[in-house]
Amino acid sequence: MDILTDITARRAALAPDATAFHIVETGETLSYAALDRRSACAASLLAAEGIDAGDRVAILCRNRVEFFEILFACAKLGAILVPLNWRMPASELDGLVEDCTPKLIVFGDEDRETAAVLARTHSLASLDLETGYAGRRDALEPHAGRTAWPGGEPWYLIYTSGTTGRPKGVIQTYRMALVNAINIGQAIGLRPGDATLNFLPLFHTAGINLHTLPVLINGGKVHILPGFDPAATLALIDAGELDVFIGVPAVYRELTLHPDFETTELTRLRHWSCGGAPLPDVLVETMARKGALVCNGFGMTETGPTAFLSDEANALRKIGSVGKAQVLVEARVAGPDGRALPPGETGEIQFFGPGLTPGYWQRPEETAALFTPDGWLKSGDLGRFDDEGYCYVAGRIKEMYISGGENVYPAEVENVLSLHPAVQEAAVAGVPDEKWGEVGCAHIILRQGRSADAKTLSDWCRERLAAYKVPRHFRFTDDLPRTAAGKVQKHLLPVPEALT
Repeated sequence: MDILTDITARRAALAPDATAFHIVETGETLSYAALDRRSACAASLLAAEGIDAGDRVAILCRNRVEFFEILFACAKLGAILVPLNWRMPASELDGLVEDCTPKLIVFGDEDRETAAVLARTHSLASLDLETGYAGRRDALEPHAGRTAWPGGEPWYLIYTSGTTGRPKGVIQTYRMALVNAINIGQAIGLRPGDATLNFLPLFHTAGINLHTLPVLINGGKVHILPGFDPAATLALIDAGELDVFIGVPAVYRELTLHPDFETTELTRLRHWSCGGAPLPDVLVETMARKGALVCNGFGMTETGPTAFLSDEANALRKIGSVGKAQVLVEARVAGPDGRALPPGETGEIQFFGPGLTPGYWQRPEETAALFTPDGWLKSGDLGRFDDEGYCYVAGRIKEMYISGGENVYPAEVENVLSLHPAVQEAAVAGVPDEKWGEVGCAHIILRQGRSADAKTLSDWCRERLAAYKVPRHFRFTDDLPRTAAGKVQKHLLPVPEALT
């Protein structure tokens, strides 16, 4: 895996007329031959803008085919793409741009003002995807591109979503893309010609790698939406247009709450998977009642991302598990001393294999801290294996709290709360307590038309959990602070009024 061939060029040679992209909103399709030509011409356009091998190109846009044209154009030149989070204001993006020092910022219409501020502040050249891009691209001859894409070379940077602190640029190499395509491909039984839906944000690893790049590598079709649309998604599923699908828990929640859910024939889609955040058991059971087995998984930006995924045969028997480590990744659970722990014991989940990031952009100290002395990547997540090798994730190490000397893992409490018929979503965090050191505070979103109070939910937990795990505080809300992957940003949860 030291060298990759030019993916779009090889696909164009193998099946030039096969559909690579279908733009759902307009109905337009793009063949593999057209994708390769556009990407090669985009490479010529980037070169005309002064982009050379190793230069960074920032991009700020919603989900669209042009993003992937630019991604492949960077590969052909050896440049490094940096997708920026369009949910951040320019003031937050300043630090990211300063960190990666791009020469050029590419942007779509929705983010024009933010891009203009960044271009002005950091003296960047800019490329507008709405005005003149297509004309300039198509007027140029296709760039010859590189004969090979070195496996260990950076292809793009993904800035971490920052659930606990300042974002870091995670280096994504060409090797990582190929390893991920193998890991997820064999786990979901990906076939040539399979179709998927691209809607997860492209500044997140899932937007690029789950399942879009693997499907493109395999010669399949990618339907693309600017963002998540439950009605359009259910319509594609019901029409039999999708073969493989991945969403975060918030996506599954929206699908099950949509009026079209009950009339959609979910079994027309062959494989369902979920990642990005813990998937409540109740959502797995709701989908299963309609014949859709959702395979829960776990990975990181730093792992490329696929690491664990449940298998369909055991998705219900092992409900709550993220499955087994996939074919090109090793996983272990380690104690504080670095010793691998036996099944049943909880420790840090760690990874080893060819699909791991080489580190963080311009952060040698933090890169060194990411790995153990024997080369295993430290996830920062707690978990345990059962005696069959299935992994159960307990949550971030920093999210675990100690109440009365006992460890409490928020994911376990959240799962119990989510089983209550009035609860749509729960997020639990530890807060200070004079008597017990720390106690739980549950932030609750109720289902529309349902009601529950703190006593009701406390009693519900007491019937199902040890007393020290039952939240002391309950806070009812309409929304929770989230990352692009749907993870709740626990450090941004408000402190209960009783403690202020």
